[in-house]
Amino acid sequence: MNRSHPILLILSCLLALAPLSAHAETLTDQTVRSFINSLEALQDMEDDFDQLTEDLADEDGGAEMPDMSRIFSSSVERMKGHDMYNRLEDVVQQHGFSSAEQWSETGDRVFHAWSALEMGEQSGQMNQEMSKAMDEINNNPNMSEAQKEQMREMMGGAMSAYEQAANAPEADKRAVRPHRDALRAATGSDD
Repeated sequence: MNRSHPILLILSCLLALAPLSAHAETLTDQTVRSFINSLEALQDMEDDFDQLTEDLADEDGGAEMPDMSRIFSSSVERMKGHDMYNRLEDVVQQHGFSSAEQWSETGDRVFHAWSALEMGEQSGQMNQEMSKAMDEINNNPNMSEAQKEQMREMMGGAMSAYEQAANAPEADKRAVRPHRDALRAATGSDD
């Protein structure tokens, strides 16, 4: 082997592996449609999923708050070993996903982009409300400085979560934008 160009060898290996280490493939119109169609198909099993959710909450003691940025993938991870996992995998494979994990990662991205789009429309109003709430906290004569600081920290955490949710990749938002009404219908949030 030619040892005079080890950097070229390293770069070649990195470039060859780059697609494997990329975050995920681009969300396409078809991928988003397939995800929505799978959600609609899974609605027939909603009662079973509700029961599994209750069973898992009982196992965990019900104390753990779900990670909203990974709502689908964390749910699928918790389902492993239960019959519903196999049923879920059958449905998502019928809709073009290679596994429940691939489906759940796609779902996380779709919901992150959808949330960002929804929040983007409401950001001005949300910023005004947060600013007003901070003013009320700071000017409240009935709260101690320690209570005010605790409330400011909570508001800061809420703002941070809001900003993180609104920070979805532009390509994902473009792919999801035309499907917002279908997502609302598939999730029952079109009321």
